[in-house]
Amino acid sequence: MKIQAYVSVSSEDKILKFELNPNTGDLKLEGVIDAPGSPGPLATDPQQKFLYAGRRGASEISSFSIDPKSGDLVLLGAVSVEADPCYLSTDTTGRFLLSASYGGGVVGVHAIGENGVADGPPVAWHETEKKAHCIMTDPSNNYAFVPHVGESNGIYQFRFDEGTGQLTRNEPAKVSPEEGVGPRHFVFHPNRNTVYVSNEQGSSVTAYNFDPSNGTLEAFQTLSTLPGGFTDDNTCAQIHITPSGKFLYVSNRGHDSIACYAANHETGSLTAIGREDTESVPRGFNIDPTGNFLYAGGQSTGMLAAYRIDQNAGTLSPLTTYEIGKQSMWIEFVTLET
Repeated sequence: MKIQAYVSVSSEDKILKFELNPNTGDLKLEGVIDAPGSPGPLATDPQQKFLYAGRRGASEISSFSIDPKSGDLVLLGAVSVEADPCYLSTDTTGRFLLSASYGGGVVGVHAIGENGVADGPPVAWHETEKKAHCIMTDPSNNYAFVPHVGESNGIYQFRFDEGTGQLTRNEPAKVSPEEGVGPRHFVFHPNRNTVYVSNEQGSSVTAYNFDPSNGTLEAFQTLSTLPGGFTDDNTCAQIHITPSGKFLYVSNRGHDSIACYAANHETGSLTAIGREDTESVPRGFNIDPTGNFLYAGGQSTGMLAAYRIDQNAGTLSPLTTYEIGKQSMWIEFVTLET
């Protein structure tokens, strides 16, 4: 197995390419890709042949081919969007690229050509509310969800047409948590109809039951990401789950830690299993495809911290750190041919 890690570093207009050792978790820097215009979110198609990068400062989305042997990126094209793209994902067919704009309060869908290029104009473009922070389809590819942080404080629910890329508002159109929660990012449990959402302002994680028959969410559990007695400012950022579905992680910016949880296989409910200190302002982090390692970037320190995941307990053990540059925004993994 050959695994590549791509890390976007916004302040330096670059994407770093690392080779990951799946036995030790070590990262070896293999290349630096120019990405002018403050690169932020990264996404790959399901076959991992193409990588997409949202360049927030330029309000553009770049399409790259991924060499199946080396992992090298080749720029294929770019498309302008009306608002800065803060999140990208493809649908499960890889025929459409979905984007959310924090500043614009819009979500868009671009068709992806056979050459892998996401081109314009968008086939769908919907105004929602300010601070839209994420968009992703469900495993059936019939629905899409869009969390909003801050004063918008809700999750929009859409029906998705995988034939045309169209989005239509579901009923109800929005899930509204308690005031001040701020749902930001989400992940699906790999084996259950459960969705986990990181709450930016609430410093918490909420588990939702997902009804695949009508594409709606219903919350059933919320847990804090912070230890008791912590009173300083904190906001949550990304959320990731191991491929097995056993363990879930959320990043804390302020407490500067990764909150760790065990997911019950039968019910989907979460149990807090502690927090691991990490680099300052851990916005972007991710879990490698083996489920053995977690990597977290410190926006203000310019360091990338590596951890081994205990496969029995789910706790994190620090390994080493790498200097990558300040304002790291995203970590994306690709498994290559060997």
